[in-house]
Amino acid sequence: MAMFPSLVLLSFLVFLALTHSQPGKEISYRRLSRPLIGHDGKVYACSEKDLLAFESNGTIAWILHLNYTCSFDMPPVHGGKENMYFVADNNRVLQVSLFNNGTSKPSAEVLLSTEPTKEGDGEIVGLAVSTVSSSVYVNIRRRGLFAYTSRGQLLWSAGPVIDQHGYQQGCRKNIADCYFNSVPVIDQCEASLYISNTAGELYSLSIRSPHFKWIQDLSSYEKVFSITPGNNGRLYISVPTKARLLALDVSSGNVLWEGIIGPLSTADHTPVVDSNGWISIGSLDGYLYTFSPTGVLKKFSKAAAINSVIQVTPFLDCTGFAVYIAQTEMEGKISHTVGEYTFVSALKPKGVVFTLYVPATGSIYWSGRYPGAQFSSLISHSDLHHFILDERIVLAFVAASKTGNPLACRSMRQKFMSSCSQVRPKLANIYTGSQRAILLFLLFESVILVLLAGLVRFCCIFWSKKKVQGQNLGTFLEKRRSLRLKKKAFDRTITELEQKAANEAVADNEALEKLGSLLQEREGIQRKLSTTYSLGRDRITSRSKSLLPLYDGKSRSHFQGAKKKSVAVFHTLSDASSPKEHSSDGESSWTSYEDKGKEPLEQESSSESESFTKDHRKSSSETASSSRRFVDHDEGEVQSLHEMRIGGRSFSLKKRRTMSSTN
Repeated sequence: MAMFPSLVLLSFLVFLALTHSQPGKEISYRRLSRPLIGHDGKVYACSEKDLLAFESNGTIAWILHLNYTCSFDMPPVHGGKENMYFVADNNRVLQVSLFNNGTSKPSAEVLLSTEPTKEGDGEIVGLAVSTVSSSVYVNIRRRGLFAYTSRGQLLWSAGPVIDQHGYQQGCRKNIADCYFNSVPVIDQCEASLYISNTAGELYSLSIRSPHFKWIQDLSSYEKVFSITPGNNGRLYISVPTKARLLALDVSSGNVLWEGIIGPLSTADHTPVVDSNGWISIGSLDGYLYTFSPTGVLKKFSKAAAINSVIQVTPFLDCTGFAVYIAQTEMEGKISHTVGEYTFVSALKPKGVVFTLYVPATGSIYWSGRYPGAQFSSLISHSDLHHFILDERIVLAFVAASKTGNPLACRSMRQKFMSSCSQVRPKLANIYTGSQRAILLFLLFESVILVLLAGLVRFCCIFWSKKKVQGQNLGTFLEKRRSLRLKKKAFDRTITELEQKAANEAVADNEALEKLGSLLQEREGIQRKLSTTYSLGRDRITSRSKSLLPLYDGKSRSHFQGAKKKSVAVFHTLSDASSPKEHSSDGESSWTSYEDKGKEPLEQESSSESESFTKDHRKSSSETASSSRRFVDHDEGEVQSLHEMRIGGRSFSLKKRRTMSSTN
């Protein structure tokens, strides 16, 4: 749906009211440009070569005479508390210092001047001011976008086409007749500038450098559209001919949502965004279309929509949460659609309904009608009766006077903080699809990475060892396989011998010696199969010192061992000097002990120590025997203790036989 409306102004109605209120008096009429409500509550507008500042009640605060004619379609632009900028003669940018008005120093000076051609090249299309960087941005027809300081120094310039990394960006379809054709707008929260070209492409630039953040092609909607910054993480595009409103993501330029609106009054009709993030735009069908930040639509009409139109952009109130709207009641309004276009026509206006409306809640704070006593007094008893007024001018004074507003006003900084706080950072999502499939894929990736890390580490250690650098890998692996087979065979044999020794009541020394030998051989194979040995990191380390007492030839005995260990001292007898054992009268049993070196096993008397010393002097080979016997003189028992190491621990097989009383 689209439109080609006829703009109906309130000027005719105001002219009739003034003529009847002052009969027989000659009245001079002056035309005012689009107004601007200042931070100080005043209304600023140009009239020919004068810049006027009005109080909110309609009286003139001051008039600044200029040597140039102001642009009627471009309102003045705020430049902070001290400065104001506006376009004059379509080729000059004037800077007005508000605090210097009435002093000897000139309060208005030319910041920029161009020389346009007969075809219009060089004319100023629009300007924008950033209070954050104190910069002025000017779009000059067919010449590009220029950034200046507040003193008129050129910072940088940019055109619609740029080559980055060998790729052309901008004006992809037609370079010859492509240039910036829109008024630049600034998002104060994002510190970004937005502008469009004649090909329907939208640009996002940094306010500090001519760097293109992104370019979005919107030519599928229309090549001509208006841009409105949301200051809430969104950028709004209104397409008059298609009656569409688009919401774009400021970080990427992607379209978040789009909504259908009614026909608009002009091609440059723009919406307004409040501090709640709601965007409002009026339509010729008599409705105010309001959209939430997520695209939820609300339609509002105070008067009968079938006989009314909304022609002008709403004004924000001083709080930033509500909007003032002007709904004009028409006589003989007719709407008809031909193809994609909607035509709206009317005879004349009958009156205007002004409303203070909160889009987020749908609340109506105030509503008034013109003609009426309140507005008739405002116009007739103020300086406004010297000017031709329309809905836009009257609505600006209604908003500046805070008519019907019960809320406390907020500063511009507070408004920006409220709207900027709505921006939510978004995390980039590199995976799309089923959540279960994503989790399984991540788990599979993790397993593969762990396996690869282990394999790389093994290979690095393997090839870095001199022990295996000159050997064949196949030979090395075959050797390890044969060692594993031998270890399994030893395990089976040792298990069988241990079970046999446990089941039999009597076990000879030969079986015990065989079992100890097998255990030692298995331990050697197990050490060779370990990672440190296989990769060449095995070293010959000195074995732990014996915990048994040693004889030094001088003293009786002493101990060697680690601290904090308890040591059991036994009498060691050789096989030759052992008394004969009476198997017929004795009783034998086998017990396995684990020597952890933590608790003492037995305490020996001084006589037993002396006996041990004498036996120890007999032969060094006897003390190294794998079978050691101990005699308990009190109980008359002979004990045989066989030590073995299994898995790094020390085990002992103890054979106890009860001797006869005669021995």
